[in-house]
Amino acid sequence: MRASRSLAALTGIAVLGIALTACQDQASGTIVARHDARLVETISNPPIHRCHRFVEGVTRVDNHTQSNLLLYTTPDCTVPPGGASNYLDIGGADEVVRSTGLWRSFSIAPD
Repeated sequence: MRASRSLAALTGIAVLGIALTACQDQASGTIVARHDARLVETISNPPIHRCHRFVEGVTRVDNHTQSNLLLYTTPDCTVPPGGASNYLDIGGADEVVRSTGLWRSFSIAPD
């Protein structure tokens, strides 16, 4: 009898853990934004369902989250005519190409 109660308790804890992970509304980790060598800002655990605007244009973004990012040269996470967003993998870093302009915003890439 005791083994079945323990098993039931462990199963309940596992199910709760899976449910909490599936409902996560934040990207775990930090995003570091720089303009040349100067640190502009560090963003921790950003919400996943919105556009995030950098406080100023940045030349380098380091993704230390558990999510992929999309980087934009516009402040509202839109792609300008003839432009493109840039995909940044988990644990990756990206330096802007001067001809495209500075990174001004980012969003969490859909899975």
